[in-house]
Amino acid sequence: MWDKPTLLNWIASLLFALSVVVMLYAALFAVVHLPIFPLREVKVDGELSHVNREQIKLIVAKHLKGNFFTLDLVKARNAFEKLPWARNVSLRRRWPDTLEVMIEEHQALARWGTIALVNTHGELFHAASGSDLPMFYGPGDGVIEVASQYGEFSKILKTANLDIANLALTPRRAWEVTTTNGMVVELGRIEMQPRLEKFVSVYSRTIAGLNMKVTYADLRYPNGFAVRKPVQVKPVAESKDLDTTILKPSTLKPSISKPSVLKPGKTKPTDIIKQQT
Repeated sequence: MWDKPTLLNWIASLLFALSVVVMLYAALFAVVHLPIFPLREVKVDGELSHVNREQIKLIVAKHLKGNFFTLDLVKARNAFEKLPWARNVSLRRRWPDTLEVMIEEHQALARWGTIALVNTHGELFHAASGSDLPMFYGPGDGVIEVASQYGEFSKILKTANLDIANLALTPRRAWEVTTTNGMVVELGRIEMQPRLEKFVSVYSRTIAGLNMKVTYADLRYPNGFAVRKPVQVKPVAESKDLDTTILKPSTLKPSISKPSVLKPGKTKPTDIIKQQT
């Protein structure tokens, strides 16, 4: 082998190349790990209402380890995403010494029972909120469905100056709305929006003007709906009988009956309005 100059030259060139690579790696390692490229600034952007300065400072001190080059962006992003109100987080290095953090907060839409909050994307998240939010109830796979229907039902009820306090979806996919004035509205499982639009139209023209509080409305009728108001009791000196009032909107042709389609066990309404179609 020693009498083969070509082979010796090749081996020498290989050893020289390896030494150069090792030297470059050592130099790069030293440059990266030496404290000459410290991370001096963390810029946090986004419309932040709940993520505060103290939370940011705690994450920076506890989780942002290393300099500009060695900082693990994946671990850093995971640390920011653990903030209760953080929905999405993106990080980017900005030469020479800055880390830019963009945080998208959850926008609370409602409460999911007593266990979580629901954001405007129909996602559950766990955070504390002192806001007066409506309450959602439903099966575990119905969060997006309930959040979507809340928007549609709210638009319809707003035309009658009604707001939703509770919105419930049963396991059988039947809907029930409770308004902020205490009225329970049964919508059933089909044609919920047309039924609600019909009810709101009549409510605005007749019931709302009677200055009476309606506590229950059953919209699960093909051609109308039933409502119930609190029973009024006259003074004992006058009468011990119950005072029941029949609603007679001038624009409708009402008829009084006891609908047989109500479910057993439910109290039947005292006032029935049937809208002819």
